[in-house]
Amino acid sequence: MNVPKSGYRVFSANSSAACTELAKKITERLGVELGKSVVFQESNRETRVDVKESVRGQTIFIIQTIPRDVNTAIMELLVMAYALKTSCAKNIIGVIPYFPYSKQCKMRKRGSIVCKLLASMLAKAGLTHIITMDLHQKEIQGFFSFPVDNLRASPFLIQYIQEEIPDYRNAIIVAKSPAAAKRAQSYAERLRLGLAVIHGEAQCSESDMADGRHSPPCVRNTTGHTGLELPSDSLTHQSRESAVSAQRPTFPPGSTAAFPAAIVMMAKEKPPITVVGDVGGRIAIIVDDIIDDVGDFVAAAEILKERGAYKIYIMATHGLLSADAPRLIEESAIDEVVVTNTVPHEVQKLQCPKIKTVDVSMILAEAIRRIHNGESMAYLFRNITVDD
Repeated sequence: MNVPKSGYRVFSANSSAACTELAKKITERLGVELGKSVVFQESNRETRVDVKESVRGQTIFIIQTIPRDVNTAIMELLVMAYALKTSCAKNIIGVIPYFPYSKQCKMRKRGSIVCKLLASMLAKAGLTHIITMDLHQKEIQGFFSFPVDNLRASPFLIQYIQEEIPDYRNAIIVAKSPAAAKRAQSYAERLRLGLAVIHGEAQCSESDMADGRHSPPCVRNTTGHTGLELPSDSLTHQSRESAVSAQRPTFPPGSTAAFPAAIVMMAKEKPPITVVGDVGGRIAIIVDDIIDDVGDFVAAAEILKERGAYKIYIMATHGLLSADAPRLIEESAIDEVVVTNTVPHEVQKLQCPKIKTVDVSMILAEAIRRIHNGESMAYLFRNITVDD
């Protein structure tokens, strides 16, 4: 059996040539060859994986970047992991820089927590560990039944700010919503810069109110205290009125006591969009973890321009840049969008010169090396705050 000296193998689970670029950079840094395998789609769109070398008793790292066709990439990863498992690989570790479906990590109406489902599928397929980067919510790690190393891209983005943005000392870090304030604060503290927060959002759409699951509800019509209300299909109108009357307190004749006035539960209303912090005459740097639908970022850039910011940068780990994102960025007040190569976006860069890329293959390669050698991962998290 031809076992490599390194004692581990690195495979790419992607059938797209553009998506194997990150895998090639990682293997070059590690000084190993990319494992021989074939991943392709049948004519009926079924995924087929053929591993071309023995993996028995070895530790295997599967690098999977996620292109626009997310579901195909997930199936490629699952099928390859299962193929390696049935080929008696000792450990199967997934290197998934951008973890898909990470935004669906909370219950929404009658939906489901898809991120939890995906975590269970990966475990069932045979993965024993994953390496990822900047999960949308750190609590996602609790969905997995095996270890998760959630790396950070912020040191690379901070280095870009310091080296590539002229006069960055005159910049201010901006959170495009209060929810992003912790991440922005982490950047501001390490760069010794000020912090601004954009507050206020558009009203919820009708689809968000479809089943009335709001607290408090958007509309509450009441004319008085009605006491206990029971389902209408379980009691007749007369018996229901009797039940309600039984719940009401009684007062002696001539008493002036009355039922309390109607309690009107008002719906939440977002205030007009405002910027908390002075951005006048400054470079505004908006930081986030994912930039996909750029509508919010474009709107934020316009607000910052109106408030006096003379340059606007967007910093994000995962540049999904779906749909018309390149065109919208090109036509907007945004001067530059900086993302890492966790997600392939070469086509978007050709459409929009404002998009710049930061390479994070170094930290992924170092994570693979440390895990294989049983070394501590603490070094990779040095100078990174809890809120990042």
